[in-house]
Amino acid sequence: MSDRAAAPSPAAPKSAASKAAGREIFAWAMYDWANSAYTTLSISAMMYFLTKVVAHGESQIASDVVAALPDLAAKDVGGYLWAMGLATAMLTAALLSPFVGAMADARATKRWWLCGTALTGAACPILMSLVPPEYGWTQIALFVTASLFFDLSFGFYNGFLPELADETTMNRVSALGYAAGYLGGGIALLIELLVLTFGDDIGIVGKPAQLRFGLFLMGAWWGLFTIPALLFLRDRSPPAHGKLSLVRSARDAVGRVGQTLKHIRRYRMLVIFLVGFLFYNDGIQTVIAQAGVFAEKDLGFEADELLKLILAFQFISLFGALIDSVLTDRIGQKPALMIYLGVWVASLGSAYFITEKIHFWLLSIPLGLVMGGAQTVSRSIMAMMTPPKQNAEFFGFFNFSGRATSWMGNVTFAEVIHRTGSARLAVMSLFVFFVIGWAFAAYVDVARGRREALTAEVE
Repeated sequence: MSDRAAAPSPAAPKSAASKAAGREIFAWAMYDWANSAYTTLSISAMMYFLTKVVAHGESQIASDVVAALPDLAAKDVGGYLWAMGLATAMLTAALLSPFVGAMADARATKRWWLCGTALTGAACPILMSLVPPEYGWTQIALFVTASLFFDLSFGFYNGFLPELADETTMNRVSALGYAAGYLGGGIALLIELLVLTFGDDIGIVGKPAQLRFGLFLMGAWWGLFTIPALLFLRDRSPPAHGKLSLVRSARDAVGRVGQTLKHIRRYRMLVIFLVGFLFYNDGIQTVIAQAGVFAEKDLGFEADELLKLILAFQFISLFGALIDSVLTDRIGQKPALMIYLGVWVASLGSAYFITEKIHFWLLSIPLGLVMGGAQTVSRSIMAMMTPPKQNAEFFGFFNFSGRATSWMGNVTFAEVIHRTGSARLAVMSLFVFFVIGWAFAAYVDVARGRREALTAEVE
């Protein structure tokens, strides 16, 4: 059976794309532009600020952690807290996503949930830029909170995709979002790089102050460019049970998710895909989050060097996201995903042999090309196999799948560094996640999953 997206069946609802105004698609894509400043600046400016300024070896927070974990070297405290903070946020978001998604569906309030989580998350790095670095535990709490709301927002954001695009435009609209994200994140990163390079000349003196500017820029960019989503996005599905109170919708959401899980066998292809996504996305997200640690610890990258690398990576990924829509339209969603995961497996295996900075630069080229492609096609496959009236809930499960083991990847990374002191070995510990995810994804039949979504009903 073909893995290409099937043509719209007679049972399918009227094309969402025919109802979606161009400004709605623009507003939706702009949220990717907005939140990507968090992605690029968190793995550069925020990571360096927390590990080198807040939790440096002689800081009070480093002393507190070493007192609790005597076998952890003070110089490794920053990397350990970074990984554990990400793990905490990811695990919490994974557990909450299906339930808050069901609440958003029940009240048709995805837009409000999206903007609420985004603006709350955006406030945290702004506060981090204002709180003195000596308040280490406050800084860590703000970092974890920002990461949590960043992760939660994606369930609502992705839930709009099936309402804005149909089978023929799904890949292109998904690719547009990722392309906007890579471009926006790249521009925000370029601004921070210019501040790190010329900050002393314009009155932002010293690396700590320049990194704190990056945190302020991250939050302001994220919050400002969320406004189009607030103004123009509209929930197209009616409330599931009329207008319910927040407490009632929360109680009903628990029952709704329970019913979905009870009848999950009706969505066999979706379940297989989510299990595969759970594994390979764990690898992708952990590599994204920890690449800076590997570059700094094992290869000696300085903050400005890392920002240049990530900036180049952003624009390579932008190109990858744009060509994905063309490739996927020609060969189908699943074959494209198989190619992307194959490149990931080969690239991660070669990472063990990297000893020079130039090697890391060269590796960023194939990874950048498949980064955008893997994320774009995964989101469009999920949208194709999602029941039309349960978009936010099912993308909550997608968010759950994307985060459920990502905390394990970060914990694994932190523990390997803790026990071996090698970020290289920590990266290699993620190899198995890609292989397992690739194997599960190989069984997915997208056309069959689409039919299951259109015919199954949750009782």
